[in-house]
Amino acid sequence: MKEPPLLEIDNATIWRGSTRVFHDFSLTLQQHERVAILGPNGAGKTTLLKLINRELYPVASDDSWVRILGRERWNVWELREHIGLVSPDLQSHFMPNSTVLEVIVSGFFSSIGVHYQLREHIQPMQLQKSVEVMQMLGLKEFREREFETLSTGQQRRCLLGRALVHDPDTLVLDEPTSGLDLKAGFEYLSRIRELARRGRSLVIVTHHLDEIPPEIERVIILKNGQIKADGPRDAVLTAEVLSDVYDTSLRVAHVDGHFMVYPAENN
Repeated sequence: MKEPPLLEIDNATIWRGSTRVFHDFSLTLQQHERVAILGPNGAGKTTLLKLINRELYPVASDDSWVRILGRERWNVWELREHIGLVSPDLQSHFMPNSTVLEVIVSGFFSSIGVHYQLREHIQPMQLQKSVEVMQMLGLKEFREREFETLSTGQQRRCLLGRALVHDPDTLVLDEPTSGLDLKAGFEYLSRIRELARRGRSLVIVTHHLDEIPPEIERVIILKNGQIKADGPRDAVLTAEVLSDVYDTSLRVAHVDGHFMVYPAENN
């Protein structure tokens, strides 16, 4: 039996507050893909992310839908077993006095910390899995450190661990290196690349080309709620396409599987 797409949007209209972001919008992401979704501010990237995360729903209509893994409705706790999300927004809202262990364990409860009532429901297997994830991400020595005392890079690794406790098939990463210095950004992307090499699917939402690792195979570019380009990475990340999307003359360099963009010289 053919497996359903990871994400299937068909003729959907989506609003955020009083702003209509997408109208008659369609997009399909297959399972086991490694995709980057790129675009300028206001393109619709955050709205698309909230659709995947079930924070937003389309306008009800018989001829349109948004389906994740073939279903239009999900229990958020069940969905986390399939899709893990890491975002700067989640990082900024997390309970600052949570320990590293509590941050990672909170992934089992889709919470932003582990308050007193939740501690009573933590199972031994959940603790064991959390410790394994800490070990994998180099966080075990910080087990009892409070979240607010960690560097931004360490915090981001904690949230990656929180997403990984379910062993989801797909990781959704919103601006993965936002707020990180060069070293922390390179180290974090190195861990993401290793997860991809081990078979994890990726959806990276960004507006920076340098956040797109070589393992990404497909790039989708959004602008003003529309898909401006969609295809293999090398075919989409060109000076012509990016100059048109960002309304400025650009050049693109390609080094060891990484892309960089810089302004074209004025004639």
